Amino acid sequence: MTKAKHRAGFTLVELIIVVGIIGILAAATYPAVMNALRSRGLEGAARDISMDLNRAKVMAVKTKINTRLVFAQEEGKPWTYVLEKESVAGTWTTASGALKKSIPSEFQVTINLPDQSVVFSPLGLVENYTAGQNSISLVSPRMKRYNQPDVRNLNIYAGGSVQYVKTSS
Repeated sequence: MTKAKHRAGFTLVELIIVVGIIGILAAATYPAVMNALRSRGLEGAARDISMDLNRAKVMAVKTKINTRLVFAQEEGKPWTYVLEKESVAGTWTTASGALKKSIPSEFQVTINLPDQSVVFSPLGLVENYTAGQNSISLVSPRMKRYNQPDVRNLNIYAGGSVQYVKTSS
């Protein structure tokens, strides 16, 4: 009687089947993962702006100096914004520790603000508030193609509060 050798491990066929199953699962989940990443990018950009608006308000109240978040766009470049303080009446300088930030160019940006800025007084009120000119809108064309909520609006009120609204166009 000969003893049959029993080898531990996987056969090539078993490995190919497992790799095939993993490939099918990856292909099936790819669109959902990409959609989540696009959504997070839009959410992140809008929340960054919202946090910096609140930071400007807190800085104005804390330092008793007018502060503002000012938006700008150079030809062919993405929108940028920076936190500034009023050092002398009418003279603005970048606040200490503030960095110029940019809004990803994949989003369509609409800045509907007087002088493309939001100015906070030492009381935390919006000094340059104008009814009908108080919003920032970010739109993701890619998310619209997939019938996902593609618009993020930030509405700024005279009292200094910021409302975040997620909608579809």
